[in-house]
Amino acid sequence: MKSSTIISGALVAASQICTALGATPMRVDEVSHVIRANLQVPSQAPVPGADRSAGCWSSKGNLTETSGVVPTKVSSGSCNILCKSKNFAVTGLQGAKCYCGMLYPPADDLADDSKCTYACPGFGNEACGTLGNPGFFSLWNTGINIDPPNYTPPSSTTSSTSSSTSSTSSDAEKSSAAAANPSSPATQSAEPTPSDAPSGGKKTNVAGIAAGTVVGVVVLGGLLGAAFFTMRRRRNAEIEEEHRRNAAVNAFINGSKPPSTSGSISMTDSRLDPVLAHRRLSDGSIADNEDYSRRILRVTNA
Repeated sequence: MKSSTIISGALVAASQICTALGATPMRVDEVSHVIRANLQVPSQAPVPGADRSAGCWSSKGNLTETSGVVPTKVSSGSCNILCKSKNFAVTGLQGAKCYCGMLYPPADDLADDSKCTYACPGFGNEACGTLGNPGFFSLWNTGINIDPPNYTPPSSTTSSTSSSTSSTSSDAEKSSAAAANPSSPATQSAEPTPSDAPSGGKKTNVAGIAAGTVVGVVVLGGLLGAAFFTMRRRRNAEIEEEHRRNAAVNAFINGSKPPSTSGSISMTDSRLDPVLAHRRLSDGSIADNEDYSRRILRVTNA
């Protein structure tokens, strides 16, 4: 009775093991030719500070290959330790290579776990992606950032740029068509032309020119006024000098001192004095009371 119970329990356990093995994908190791279960660790929910599998991917995104792990020792444990020491959030493994980065590959590159079948050189019970070009990559989250974003390839930016360029070209074509057909309704509001723009700069220039002109006119007027007063003063001085000379001449003729030569040397001629006019300045002068028109015989003693 006891033996039959033991046998039945063993059969149940064997059936459960067979069921589990049947539900688990199997493969033959090319080196040892031993049948093994799928080596890729299934994806796990990330936990802060802990290493968790992020699944199998068909690309590495922008992950960068990192040196520091001996190729024969490459495993999820050794690569996670290296990437975590450099504050990277994501670890990637492919064959004997270790990759580190901050972003997951593009979301479309997530692949089935059965695609990652290469046994890690440092720990054969786990998968390190699959060799190939590009092959597949086994990714891990190091716990530094439990929700890294996905990498966006540059091609998307290029396509968006090209679409923007095509849109600009389309707008340019529409503008050209509108210019060629003035009767068609305008599709865009007209932009202000340079002539419609505010002319504040021109007004400022005109005001500066006007101010400079006014200043120049004022300065020129001042110079002309100064020249006029100088010439007038010189003319008055010449008139006064001429009047002074005329007065001196008149005084000389009349025998009196000119009014403007007070205290100066007299210019009156003494020969014009009526008192001195009848005096002889020389004793040998001819007598005025003699008649010299007739000849007179004079006898002198010999």
